[in-house]
Amino acid sequence: LMDIMMPVMSGLEASRNIRSLNHPDAHTIPIFAMTANAFVEDIQQSKEAGMNEHLSKPLDIPELVRAIYQYVAV
Repeated sequence: LMDIMMPVMSGLEASRNIRSLNHPDAHTIPIFAMTANAFVEDIQQSKEAGMNEHLSKPLDIPELVRAIYQYVAV
């Protein structure tokens, strides 16, 4: 879960940095935006930064579980 509004580096910037790493998991590890920003533009920015999901606060637990299960091999 990546908070979008962090004090030193935004979650968008952190996600871009993760995706640019030369590490085997950098391009496949799931990153979920967790934010109060839920406009269409916010969702698009999350996707463009390399995030897999955009979850709005307050978190909807069934939606969080659905998102996790989508990316976890069961």
